[in-house]
Amino acid sequence: MMLGVMLFFDGALLALGNLLFLSGLTLIIGPHKTFYFFARKQKLRGTMCFLGGVLLVFLKYPFIGMIVETFGFLNLFGDFFPVVLTFLRQLPFIGTLLSLPYVRPVVDRLAGSRVSAV
Repeated sequence: MMLGVMLFFDGALLALGNLLFLSGLTLIIGPHKTFYFFARKQKLRGTMCFLGGVLLVFLKYPFIGMIVETFGFLNLFGDFFPVVLTFLRQLPFIGTLLSLPYVRPVVDRLAGSRVSAV
């Protein structure tokens, strides 16, 4: 998918990236959990935007499709960003970089992390 974006939104590579993403997610968590993840009532707007973006990419509107798909992806997977940030902060070089005084508040705000009262 990244190669499709780098090559000026090549529709074929973006469509292949979408298929591989959806099939990889299904293989990792299973078809039953994948269906229930996308079918949850709280995630309906994200699901519609994500699948609508995938459909637009398949219908040869790659730029608009990627914008709609990105919005849906952020709505679907936005809850995982604090978990990913916590994992990245435990890595040797990246954790030090993310914990710098001026970088930490910006990254916390972007990830939506809550500041604990410690």
